[in-house]
Order: sequence, then C-alpha cells, then structure tokens
Amino acid sequence: MIDMAVFKQFQGAIAHLGEMAKPEPIADDERVARAKAVMRRKTDRALALDLESCVNCGYCSEACHFYQGTQDPKYTPTRKLDLLRRVHAREGSAFAPINRLFTRDITLADLQEWQELVYDSCTECGRCSMVCPMGINIARGVNVMREALSEAGLVPLELMAVAQEQAGRGTVFGVGPAELAGVVQTLRGRGITIPLDEPHADVMLVTTVIDVLLFQDALAATARILNHLKINWTLRSAGFEAANFGLLSGNETLQRTASQKIIDEALVIGAKAVILPECGHAYPALRWEGHLPNGKPLPFEVLAASEFVGREIREGRLALLPGDPSRKLTYHDACKLARHGGVIDEPRAALRALGVDFRESSPTAELNWCCGGGAGTFLINRAAPLRHKAWQIKRAQVEATGADTVVLSCASCRLNFMEGDEVEQSGLHIESLIELVAAQLPGSPAP
Repeated sequence: MIDMAVFKQFQGAIAHLGEMAKPEPIADDERVARAKAVMRRKTDRALALDLESCVNCGYCSEACHFYQGTQDPKYTPTRKLDLLRRVHAREGSAFAPINRLFTRDITLADLQEWQELVYDSCTECGRCSMVCPMGINIARGVNVMREALSEAGLVPLELMAVAQEQAGRGTVFGVGPAELAGVVQTLRGRGITIPLDEPHADVMLVTTVIDVLLFQDALAATARILNHLKINWTLRSAGFEAANFGLLSGNETLQRTASQKIIDEALVIGAKAVILPECGHAYPALRWEGHLPNGKPLPFEVLAASEFVGREIREGRLALLPGDPSRKLTYHDACKLARHGGVIDEPRAALRALGVDFRESSPTAELNWCCGGGAGTFLINRAAPLRHKAWQIKRAQVEATGADTVVLSCASCRLNFMEGDEVEQSGLHIESLIELVAAQLPGSPAP
C-alpha cells in the first residue's frame, strides 16, 4: 500500500525544489554563445536534414497532448525547433551567407522563452515524430535544445536543483546508500530476501528514489519475482539509482556519470543483465545511451522490469496463479518504454497471464497518448496546469475502455496519474504491473 502521507511529503518537497537550486552566474552574451555552440555541435547530417525538411503540415500538432490540451499554436511541436533552425540556417546551411541577411540571430530572450517550450510543454514522448510524414525526429531536436539551455544555465530551477544534488552529493531527494540500506532492512523484516552488495551475481537490480521513498512495494515485488525464479541477483549500494537527471535536464556530463555508476557496478560483479525498475527515462538512459568508456556496447543485457517479467512469462519460466476474470484492466504504455524502446508485447504478455479482462485503449501501444508528466515535467511547478490538461486526454482514453483499473510500468507516470486523480477526484484505480504480477506468484502471499 502507498503511504499517502509520504506522497504528500513528496509533493511538498517538489513545491520547494526551486529554492534549492544554485544558478551559475553567466553573462547574457555568454549564455547565448554557449547555447549556440551546443546547437552547432549537435547538428549533424541527420538533424540538419530534419531541420530543413519541415513542410509545416501541422500533423505533429494533432499528435501532441500539450497542443491538443490547449489548442495554443505556440505548443506546435515543430515550432520548438525554430531556434535550432535559425542557428543552422545562419551558420551551418549551404546558403548561410545569404540566410544571415534575412534570418535574425537568436537572443537571450529567445532562449528564455524556449525554456517553457522544451521543458514545461514537451515530454519528448515522440508521438509527433511517429506521425510526421517527413520522418522528422522532433523529440531528438528538443533534447538538443535542452542540452543547449543546460549549457547556458537556463534549466528550470526544479530540475537544476535535483541535477546539482545528483552531481554534487550523489543523492537524489536525499536518498543515497544509507537510505537504500534502511529500505532493504524494512523489506527483509517483511520476510523478503533482498541481497545487497553481493560480490558476484548474474543479475543486478537497480531502483529509484521514488521506489525507495514511496513505491517500496514495487521494489518488494521485483525482489519476490527474482527470488521465485531462483535468480542469482543483488542490489549494489554504489550503483542503485536509475533516475538520471542529467538526461532530464540536458546535462550530458551528469548523464554519463550517473549511468557509469551502474555500469561500473555491473561490471564489478560480472552481471549478465541489469534490470531497471518501473521508470520510463531510466530505460533510454542506460539501454540506448549507455556504453563502455571506449564507446563499445555494454557486455550485459539491460531490461525494463515489465520487459523482464513479460519475457519470463512468454518463455514459460514464470507461471502465475489464476486471477479474477471479472476484473477489467487497461494498460498505459510509458512513452520511453513503448514508443522509444519497443517494449510493447512483454507487458501485455504479463497482463494476459493475470487472467483478467484486459482491454486495450484506443489508440494503443506505440501510439498511446502520453500522460503529460514524463521527461522531468512532473517536477516543474509552473507546468502543473499545462500538465493536467495533457493528463485529461489520457484520463479520457482510459475511461473509454470501461476498465476499472489502469496499469502502469513507470513510476513517473504513476506519480502524474496520482496527481491528476487527486485534482479531479476521479476515483481512477491505479496499479503497478510488477506488483500485480508478484501478487499472483504461486506459493507466496501478496506483498
């Protein structure tokens, strides 16, 4: 069960996050110069082609939850790349000398305006990219813009505060090895075997600050499944945090450092696989962006928790007790898992194994609507009204299925669903996929 008092405390901490940030004093001209340098460096052939290919058809607007929630043209996804287009047109395109006569340079005011567009009103969900007839990867362009604004010291204060904490102290919301050890002891007190800092293991499990503070049942559920499968696994104190605020804020150095902690620990114990918690952005941070220092691929598998349990069920290694066929469930695909990562079939294999009345939403899978809270947007206080408008689209999609429960495999999505339900008092029943699977393990009580 979720301790709602802790949830309230977490919300309260978010409300004051910005006060903890320590912005770097940078001259205005230097901010612009830094941002432009990142834009130029990141505009490779593929991005340049994307910037020059937009025909302003507007299809991306039809796919964007922020545009659809507000009908405000400033939230048109392709518009969020306009500063990149201007820098490319003036400094990198074939006709740059001519373009400089007609295209104005970007300014600090532009960068400040674009902060809302690439942080508050974009979760980098990638839905716009999927429907673009020109194949433009808008989400990648937005990520480059975040990196440019980060270099210019223009990250929203909430994300800046957590990124600075992770970079400086190695903790997130005050959670470090000591807090992890405390939760491990609590779960052991519930009779759950939790290996910690074993010198060798086939599987290394990582978790997140959200699970340590709030969703401890998700960590317990994952442990129970691994134990049931008799897998040799462990958590590692020096590399347990999957949350990567370098990726969310646009700080490349922090992104690599945070990932490297996990990679180093997996290598030390000889892990064959790293299992990530129910966390959307942790998946691309390690699965797609993670690599060895020499640039070579990681010598171990990286699996999302939902991906892992679905695979074990499909391959016959994990059987579940019969469920309640009258229970109606639908599933929300986390954008970074499904749309970006292709983790679509495995969660559904797990849901069907539960023996419930599983109902697909429409649209579904890789075209499922984003909940509005990903990519760190959930932490930005001023974005709450905009985020809620996006969530209302998701809520309507869930309600249209007639399901009594929506199942999630991302803690950030779960937080945003909980906040949306709290605002509207909609009575939406929200469940974790990994917890539902653990609750139907043979031979053991529900967590």
